[in-house]
Formats: sequence, C-alpha cells, structure tokens
Amino acid sequence: MKIEGIEGISSDQLRFEIQRGAKLVFYYYCISLLVVTFRRSSSIYFIPAGQSTLAKGLPWTLLTLVLGWWGIPWGPIYSVQSLVVNLKGGKDVTAEISSSLTGTTTVPAIATKS
Repeated sequence: MKIEGIEGISSDQLRFEIQRGAKLVFYYYCISLLVVTFRRSSSIYFIPAGQSTLAKGLPWTLLTLVLGWWGIPWGPIYSVQSLVVNLKGGKDVTAEISSSLTGTTTVPAIATKS
C-alpha cells in the first residue's frame, strides 16, 4: 500500500498527525473507451490537518470529467459515482490505516439483555 506524502515520516509521527486531524484519502477516476469503461482508485494521499482534501483530488476529478463519460452504459454511471466521491473530499480511509499502524482492530459492542 503506497501512501503519497508521508516520505520521511515515521509511524509515530504519522499517528501524531492523524490525532491532530490529518486524513488519509483516495480518489476514484473513470476512463472510458466507447464500449469499455474502467473505474479505478488513486494511491492513498496523506492530507495534513487544515489542508483541503478537495484540492488534492482535483486531477482525478478532471480526468474523470474529460475521459469518463464516453463508455456505454457504464461510463456515465461510474463517472457520476467517481465525481460524487471526489467532490466530497475523496474516500477517507484514516481509521482503517491507523488501526493497521497500531495493530488493533475495533470490534463493535454487542448489546446484551440483562
């Protein structure tokens, strides 16, 4: 798993930045060639606290806007899905990555009747 933007950062520093509000996100993009449509995800990006997740996903959004629509029938469908995710700031995977850094997993609480 490649994370863009964390070169030279130790796992302790990364955990600290995540506690301060940093995010780890990826973006979708769509490319269509008439009858073939591909929807893929970008690398994971480290977004420091206070920086825009929307700006980091702009290249993937523009790629989808230009090349995503042209496949029938999935081009428009995948393009809209990709644009919605990207314009909301990408897919946030901070919780999943930070839990793998610490080696812990979160288990949902089970309600018991007493």
